[in-house]
Amino acid sequence: MEEIYCFAGNPLDRVSQRRQDAGWVASLLDDPESRLLPLHDLKPHVRHASAVALAWQNVGPWRSLVDDGSTLILLGIREGRAYFALDASSSGIPPDGDTAAMDARSVASMIDGGEAAILAEARSLIDWHARHRFCAQCGTPSVVASGGWVRHCPNCKAHHFPRVDPVVIMLAVNGERCLLGRGRRRAGTRFSCLAGFMEPGETLEEAVRREILEESNIRIGRVRYLASQPWPFPSSLMMGFLAEALSEEITIDPEEIGEARWFERDEVRAMVERSRSDDQIPGVVTLPPPLAIGHQIARRWAFGINSV
Repeated sequence: MEEIYCFAGNPLDRVSQRRQDAGWVASLLDDPESRLLPLHDLKPHVRHASAVALAWQNVGPWRSLVDDGSTLILLGIREGRAYFALDASSSGIPPDGDTAAMDARSVASMIDGGEAAILAEARSLIDWHARHRFCAQCGTPSVVASGGWVRHCPNCKAHHFPRVDPVVIMLAVNGERCLLGRGRRRAGTRFSCLAGFMEPGETLEEAVRREILEESNIRIGRVRYLASQPWPFPSSLMMGFLAEALSEEITIDPEEIGEARWFERDEVRAMVERSRSDDQIPGVVTLPPPLAIGHQIARRWAFGINSV
């Protein structure tokens, strides 16, 4: 069975074939069954009851903010009910008594997996609109269209669509050892898989080989795809790989990497267990938390995958 990573497994029907119909989208806003998720500075409203959950709300109390032009996204439909996200950063509307705005990374590990995927969709799109208010072709302020999935320029008539940045993240393997690194800007002892943005004109495999060579000077042979994960910080698609290391001597790129080294399989198993604990031991190496695909790639290799 395919593994589902955090921020994946969105249960909504995105109704892409209908969201350009402004009248239909407006009718969904008028439907009392529709629900809306406000985000303040990209932080979703969350309810704290017996369990943490996204604070979906009726549209009514937020209608004035919608009518004033705050960014509104039609996220999709599930079981006949429409779900929206709203940029409420400029709102003076106080949260309900049992809700609070909370960082999306913290929320994701505490809520239902499908809800986390919806949150990734909402956060990525709200952030994209905040950073793309002007037409990239002529500089005119653009307007939101198609339920929040397009920005239209009223001057040059260009249409601009949300983009996802492709990122390769990979574990180089040499026998019973794997290569993990720590970013230059991250002090401490948390190691993860090497990663980097794809460049124009290269394949996934070429990006894997280039990034590992640039960051560690390790040459790579075979490359094996594992899985992908939406990463809404701000809007990336993390594509995970195992890579066959053809060399062993590490020379880091000091502009990118603070430290990189080979780890034995048993060491990585111990790191996996430590990263699941809230009690981190100072000075002892660990991995990112389980919500990150870097953790999951290392875990899969340490406990199951034996070769590239």
